[in-house]
Amino acid sequence: MAKLAVVLMNLGGPDSAEAVQPFLYNLFSDPAIIALPNPLRWLIAKQISSRRAPIAQQIYAKIGNSSPLMPNTEAQARALEAALGGETRCFIAMRYWHPFADRAARAIQQWGAEEIVLLPLYPQFSSTTTASSLADWHRAAKRAGIAAPSYAICCAPDEPGFIAALSENIRQAIGTWPQEKGTPRLLLSAHGLPKRTVARGDPYQSQVEMTAAALGRSIAQPALDITICYQSRVGPLEWLGPATDAEIRRAGAEKRGLIVAPIAFVSEHSETLVELDIEYRHLATQSGVPHYVRVPTVSTMPSYIAGLANLVREAQASRAAVRPDGGQRRCASGFKFCACGAA
Repeated sequence: MAKLAVVLMNLGGPDSAEAVQPFLYNLFSDPAIIALPNPLRWLIAKQISSRRAPIAQQIYAKIGNSSPLMPNTEAQARALEAALGGETRCFIAMRYWHPFADRAARAIQQWGAEEIVLLPLYPQFSSTTTASSLADWHRAAKRAGIAAPSYAICCAPDEPGFIAALSENIRQAIGTWPQEKGTPRLLLSAHGLPKRTVARGDPYQSQVEMTAAALGRSIAQPALDITICYQSRVGPLEWLGPATDAEIRRAGAEKRGLIVAPIAFVSEHSETLVELDIEYRHLATQSGVPHYVRVPTVSTMPSYIAGLANLVREAQASRAAVRPDGGQRRCASGFKFCACGAA
């Protein structure tokens, strides 16, 4: 059996208060985030990271000055190794903080992997997340002298295991909802993206809608009021809407209870533990929302890990450089940033 390396990719997060500013600098110096030439992009990244660091440090202070994303990804890596078995090892390549792709690439080369599956942990493809992580990996792999073939899983917005895990958590929240609080509204909250990024051909919004549609079919409660919304806006640009905070205020005005499910995050981090659990919960109380429940991320749920294992096996069997479902393009032709290009 070939030695298979699986590279789990995510954004990463600061592991100390001192790491917050360099983490932000790495984020905003990424050309996928700020599409300007250097040295202008570097200067802007330095300015934004310096200005935002004190605010971000206050956010991370609420969860112990460290993002839990890395330990959660480690747990996912070990669970996936157990599910795949054989001569498989999982490596982690974070985009904006340690461990970076260079470290993973060196470790994979030293281990002697014969095949590599690239597994971004972003369910929905975006040029700002998946594409950036894959480009960073290919740079690191070239630098490390890796010759083993690699197969990338570019997107899995409605992968059955992912949907099953999300549905299980949502059903549990619905099943324990107190009747005296009235009928809840389900908010499916995804990370925001500037509208101009979508207008340029990014398929992220359409893939978020794929996830929502698959969840609706899985939950199978036609009477349930389901709304897609977007959180974590930054800066003066117009972002995808409706905004999660605006939907919370609307629910308060209507005296509707809320079940909030993060559908673009597979691990707990500041956007779930602080933004959703603390800031938006407080906003819900202030706005008059009678009851507020936040659904956990899928993390290491067995159905989610089994779904990841299936994706890896299918990618390895297909030997496709980029492999969405069946090796077919998932995005409409108008989305030029689709990882499958003209496939």
